[in-house]
Amino acid sequence: MAGLIKREDIDAVRERADLREVVEQYVTLKGAGIGSWKGLCPFHDERTPSFHIRPQVGTYHCFGCGESGDVIAFLMAMDHTSFQETVERLAGKYGIELRYEDGGKGPDKEEIGRRQRMLDAHKIADEFYRSALLSPEAQTAREFLQDRGFTREHAEKFDVGYAPKGWDNLLKHLRTKGFRDDELKLTGMFSEGSRGIYDRFRGRLMWPIRDMTGNTVGFGGRRLYEDDKGPKYLNSPETQVYKKSQVLYGIEHAKRNIAKQRQLVVVEGYTDVMACHVAGVETAVATCGTAFGEGHVKVARRLLSDDGGGGEVIFTFDGDDAGQQAALKAFKEDHMFLAKTFIAVGPAGMDPCDVRQHRGDEAVKELIGSKTPLFEFAIRAKLKDFDLNTIEGRVQALRATAPIVGGIKDPALRPAYTRELAGWLGAEMDDVVRAVESARRRGLQPGSEPDSRPSRQGDPPPHDQGGFQPGPGGQGPPGDLADPGMPAMPQFQRPDTRDPAVMMERQALEVILQHPTRLTAEQWEEIFTVRFTAPAHQAIHDGIRVAAAQASDPRNWVQNVRDEVPEPIRSLVSELAVTTLPTRTEEDLENYCQSILNRLVELKITHQKANLIGRLQRMNPAENPEEHRALNAELMELESRRRALRGDE
Repeated sequence: MAGLIKREDIDAVRERADLREVVEQYVTLKGAGIGSWKGLCPFHDERTPSFHIRPQVGTYHCFGCGESGDVIAFLMAMDHTSFQETVERLAGKYGIELRYEDGGKGPDKEEIGRRQRMLDAHKIADEFYRSALLSPEAQTAREFLQDRGFTREHAEKFDVGYAPKGWDNLLKHLRTKGFRDDELKLTGMFSEGSRGIYDRFRGRLMWPIRDMTGNTVGFGGRRLYEDDKGPKYLNSPETQVYKKSQVLYGIEHAKRNIAKQRQLVVVEGYTDVMACHVAGVETAVATCGTAFGEGHVKVARRLLSDDGGGGEVIFTFDGDDAGQQAALKAFKEDHMFLAKTFIAVGPAGMDPCDVRQHRGDEAVKELIGSKTPLFEFAIRAKLKDFDLNTIEGRVQALRATAPIVGGIKDPALRPAYTRELAGWLGAEMDDVVRAVESARRRGLQPGSEPDSRPSRQGDPPPHDQGGFQPGPGGQGPPGDLADPGMPAMPQFQRPDTRDPAVMMERQALEVILQHPTRLTAEQWEEIFTVRFTAPAHQAIHDGIRVAAAQASDPRNWVQNVRDEVPEPIRSLVSELAVTTLPTRTEEDLENYCQSILNRLVELKITHQKANLIGRLQRMNPAENPEEHRALNAELMELESRRRALRGDE
């Protein structure tokens, strides 16, 4: 298993990665001053651009929602990948060889090469199937889509394709692209017989299955012809790149909306995903021929930022017995979510595709909106197994349902469902309370207590939300980031920039963070001895002093400072690092930087002079003539320095 990546290699990735190039894959950017770009924030809905990046110091910040960070944090947030996965992807892209702590090793180079060849083969196959959908042979496939209410545009949006009849159409195509048979055997797109390998998918409507980053890793094929004796739906087998317990169909279309809306809708089939998205439910995904399990939960929790602060998971199933059984199986995974879980059952056994086909787009939205809490569904489903008209039946039903109620994590919901259960059973409230508490103590509940929530070790929070308390100078991002179970985190008021001195401090920090290479050694020495009046500014200044001692590329500069300041003000560091400076040309910029830095030093001198004047006023010259003269001389020297900074001499 790979160890932690060495810090210097992470820094090398930040240095090599082009923040602007990466961001422009997701955001349209336009110039916002010297070395700065802005665009519409990808993390929240807005009409006026408030998302700024400054590639030369490798940082981004949104003035609307407070999201900020470096190129690694940006990709983690956009692609919902872990820190290590993101660094390894960037390292591979930019040709950086990573080293690991404690002798650990990263992915094997040969393994990486095989994986990339498999991804390349899937990409070409994806294009091949899409092209084949337009062929005369694919008329049946096109009619299938049309009969279910999907247009050509819908098919193109979801990259639906067609696998031609015949045994080697795809095989021949990939061979012409330079792939060997031993490579193709590993892809899962081929079966093997006595005469060699042949196409696994033949005469089927095809959906590409993609991972979180958009790579095609497998396929799902729907039977179209009566003479096809295979299963109705045929999926790729598991391979090095395709693990069905970790992949959700449609994730590449849904992931941003899931993160923004904090809602995940789980449906059963490929056409159900398409129907939901076309109808406006753009948070829908489906499992690929397997039940929703622990691996899917991990993916979902990462997308939802499932930290107990909200979010919902909605499972949709047919109303028939099989659908209800599937819903109850999903319920078993509920305890792994902190988000609230619901179920939406289609009318008359309809799935979302049927609902849209027969009742329209609005009916799909209404189906999702009619969701029922999964706990209520599970309890009611269990009650159906018993005759509640008899005492024996009610007692047995209580024994069967008490563990379900006892497993509810939310301490406010548990007593509410206890009351509901008492009403559904027609039982005494005290009897139900005792049964629920007994089941909970004995650990019979399918869930767990709030303090046993799934660990997020190694998966840092997707977004840095800031941590200012409201200050007199304006409103920063609200909230205290401290976990109740963790030591208290320092709190900072947002600096009040109506105070000219505080405003000047902010401007100086902007210059220092954005243009560290413009400072001379003498200016760094002066800056290190300055004291800031605003606590948040002083904390950033302290971080700058530590980070400046680390020789690094400018593109690591802001992240190094962020690493050295308390969590609540890391967002402010990024904000200062991308704030547009009032300059138009390089000459303007140089003059502005020097002017601000001189004013910062002048403020320091002014404070020193004030201290000296106070000491002189408290001193009797007759008693301490030598010290009095020395203080006057020092005062004159400070005034001379102040005048020189202002250009008065």
